[in-house]
Amino acid sequence: MANILAIDTSTAWCSVALSLDGQAPILRHESVSAGASQLILPWVEELLHSSNSSLKALDAIAVGIGPGAFTGVRLAVATAQGLGISHALAILPVISLDAIAAQLVRTTTFKKRAANYFAIAIDARMDEIYWAKYERPVNDSDLAKRLGDIHLCKPEDIDLHEIQFLAGSALNAYGSRIFTNAPAPFSETALDREIQLSALGLLDCGQQMLLAGRQCDVRDLEPLYVRDKVAFTTLERQAAVKP
Repeated sequence: MANILAIDTSTAWCSVALSLDGQAPILRHESVSAGASQLILPWVEELLHSSNSSLKALDAIAVGIGPGAFTGVRLAVATAQGLGISHALAILPVISLDAIAAQLVRTTTFKKRAANYFAIAIDARMDEIYWAKYERPVNDSDLAKRLGDIHLCKPEDIDLHEIQFLAGSALNAYGSRIFTNAPAPFSETALDREIQLSALGLLDCGQQMLLAGRQCDVRDLEPLYVRDKVAFTTLERQAAVKP
């Protein structure tokens, strides 16, 4: 196993994880709202110090590139670029939903379900969701396979055909709207409303990416936004509250 540092600030959580020499990873993961910029580097130093390690000992940095909060995504990418350039480290760009899928397939709730196809759907704000479909891995040690691109749409427009399990923050954010066009009802045992993105999912993805030679040069690292527009105009906000 490679030595990988993972960082993500694409949500309201600041998340840093470290995996060294195949040992159990260590994680710092807290809800910090807008304070991630002040915490990310101290947390990296904290985890390295507690492991008696340093950036020089790392093989790569896994970083969450989104989609997610624009400012948070840019913060994580900039941090990874700074650390990568200064220490000549390979960069592993991990898509947020792929990291959540990697976490989900490790959970007991998911393992108990005979679900070959599942979807991750997260709140994209502005009354929209990011979502993607996945295929269950054959082996527990493998990653779920994403089927197609990351999508952005209204909650009602998610395509749940053939989907047997659904997880992500969009469930709590939009409730029954998610199931407006579902071909069949979903039981609570086929849902995970609480799973959230953490750097542990990035570590899982990063290890597989490094083995497959899918690292990128630090200068080629870019955020994955999916959406170009980041906020409503004043007129749009006013229209949204009209009776």
